[in-house]
Amino acid sequence: MAPARKAIILGAAGRDFHNFNVFFRDHAGYELVAFTAAQIPYIEHRTYPAFLAGPRYPEGIPIFPENELPELIRRYGVQDVFFAYSDVRHEQVMHLASLTFACGASFHLLGPNDTMLKAAKPVIAVVAARTGAGKSTVTRYVRAALAAAGLKAVAVRHPMPYGRFERAVERYATTEDVTGAGITVEEMEEYQQHVDEGGVVFAGVDYGLILQRAEAEGDVILWDGGNNDMAFYRPDLTITVLDPLRPGEEADYFPGEANILAADIIVINKVNVAREEDVERARAAARMLNPAAPVVLMVSEATVDRPERVRGKHVLVVEDGPSVTHGGLSEAAGAWAARQLGAKLVDPRPYAVGSLHEAYAKYPRLGSVLPALGYSAGQLEELRLSINRTPCDAVVLGTPANLAQVVAIEKPLARVRFTAHDVSSPVLRELVLTLMPRRF
Repeated sequence: MAPARKAIILGAAGRDFHNFNVFFRDHAGYELVAFTAAQIPYIEHRTYPAFLAGPRYPEGIPIFPENELPELIRRYGVQDVFFAYSDVRHEQVMHLASLTFACGASFHLLGPNDTMLKAAKPVIAVVAARTGAGKSTVTRYVRAALAAAGLKAVAVRHPMPYGRFERAVERYATTEDVTGAGITVEEMEEYQQHVDEGGVVFAGVDYGLILQRAEAEGDVILWDGGNNDMAFYRPDLTITVLDPLRPGEEADYFPGEANILAADIIVINKVNVAREEDVERARAAARMLNPAAPVVLMVSEATVDRPERVRGKHVLVVEDGPSVTHGGLSEAAGAWAARQLGAKLVDPRPYAVGSLHEAYAKYPRLGSVLPALGYSAGQLEELRLSINRTPCDAVVLGTPANLAQVVAIEKPLARVRFTAHDVSSPVLRELVLTLMPRRF
């Protein structure tokens, strides 16, 4: 029998762990010697736990920074490098392939047949072409539509175990579940509005175990995709969300282009805040890439809970982190909602500290808003200092996370909430109920 081939997975504490669990953990043909980490801070120099890695890996699996890839290939005699994260330009994927080849190893991507798990219940996947397109807003719309039809849907969120790798299965059903779990701000952003509307969200690290729990609780599983990754469960219906605020990028990102090509329904979201010509560009791209999929136009409606604190004032806007960092937006719905109320945005750059200050150099497209970065206790403290140092009349929380639960903010607060509504025909609700296979 040939010896196992030594492999590395390039990841970001999400897709990489899932691919290991379903493909590599029990595969005698491979020995995974390391993960690498990108996009998300504070992942590298940790270990994927032994109890999740399985008996073939009694010490767990080390995680290194991605920029150490050439040295890792040399040190461990690596033969195969597997790319396993999302929301990256196609060129970036191939730059990593070129680097891998230059080091003598082979470069791979695992596809759906090797990584998607089959569910016993119907699966509706809501995915996107880019991070920050409004997937979760659309997912909550679909959950409400299914509830109105008498079906209980539970959401399964793309993994974000950034603060800890030890929880194989996580379940969130109340605000206390979210704020008391010691999770990162990015996780709070994704779970909070689901539970605010009475929904249940599963997440974690082992999506086989998560699937068993979700199947036991719901009639339908809603895959709430993170970044622009593909689903971990084989969908019966795929809804792909496009963002007209970033027109022309539909075919530029991995695996966002694959999501468009695989879509049963395409949603162009945020048409209320995009230019008409950019909405048409997104529609044209959808028709070119996937002419068979119906295209639905939706608005993402932002409402401010305390508008009197914002109207005509000088405000600091705190936006959800992924949208305005690696998602590439200069600002998001918080800034739009504040301007609708006649507010003026205070530029936080002179007052941001630590990693929050560094974010403006790392993401030069970032505008006069503060990203809600909170991946560690230290970074949460930097976020608190950055908010409280900024001179303003009020703080507008464009992030869905209720930051006041985890950060002591010394200024008046207003929160922005988001809902999705149809503005074209047929409406998304009708398409979902018509196209979804009945497997109850």
